[in-house]
Parts: sequence; structure tokens; C-alpha cells
Amino acid sequence: MLYHYFGNKEGIYLAALELVYAQLRAREEEQDLLHLGPEEGMAALVEFTFDHMLMHQEFINMIGIENIQKGKFLRQSKTVPQGAMPLVQSIETLLSEGQRQGIFRKKVDPIQLYVSILSLSYVHISNKHTLSITFGQDLTDTEWLDARRKHVRDIIMAFLTA
Repeated sequence: MLYHYFGNKEGIYLAALELVYAQLRAREEEQDLLHLGPEEGMAALVEFTFDHMLMHQEFINMIGIENIQKGKFLRQSKTVPQGAMPLVQSIETLLSEGQRQGIFRKKVDPIQLYVSILSLSYVHISNKHTLSITFGQDLTDTEWLDARRKHVRDIIMAFLTA
């Protein structure tokens, strides 16, 4: 039946990629960031992104594989690029409101900001084995992860602050 619905193995793989992205986007929307103030909304986005990456390491693994393949399958998706637009719009709104209130610095690109949040939220997971060996620190330790989460939030919020 899988081949009936998806055509071939590549179709199944693309459906799985689209699913992990759709789950991420649905959970982002559930955060309802725009009903928070600019600072609270941005901090919530950072914390959500960090926690989601930690709890859904299959996303990181699949994206890693897809990047090795230079986006071969994701390029075929019609849903993934469109799915990111509500998040970008929410970030733009939070940034604009924060700028209007004099809280956030001006000229922050929402996509650059999100890529920074994402990078800080998953590189320690995607490279946990090699980084743990390199630094002699278990990057899967709960206390270390709690400190990392706070560190990531503090970095992003300090960058945004006017």
C-alpha cells in the first residue's frame, strides 16, 4: 500500500521529510507567539526551538542526511517552503513591535535571526558525540543542556536588545 500512495522509496522519504517539517511548523503555531509581548515572544521562540530540536532529534538526523544530498528531495516539496512563511511573518511582527517600543535594535533580518536561533539550538545535538569527546563534557547531560538552553536564550535576547 505504501507504494500505491507514495510511488516509490523516494516518495516515502519525501513524505517523511514533509511530515517532520509540518510537525515543527504546527508546534510553532501552537506557541501563539503574537499574543506575547516582543521580548516574551522572542524568548518563547528561542526556548521552543531549543526544546523541539532536543526532543525531536530525528528531525536533525533527517535534515543532516538531506543536506549531504544537497536538498535533493526537499527541493521537490511544495509544502515545506510555504510552511515557513507564517513563522517568518510572526518574527517580523515581533521584531517590528519590539523596535516600535524601543526594545529591539533596528534592521534585524527575520530569516538571519531564525537561522541563528536554529543553529544555536541544534549544533550541540547534531555534533554531540564529537563535541563531547573533544571537550570532555557530556553534551547530553541534563544540567549541561539546561545551561545551554539559558545560554542560547541569553545570546539571542542580548543581540536583539536595543
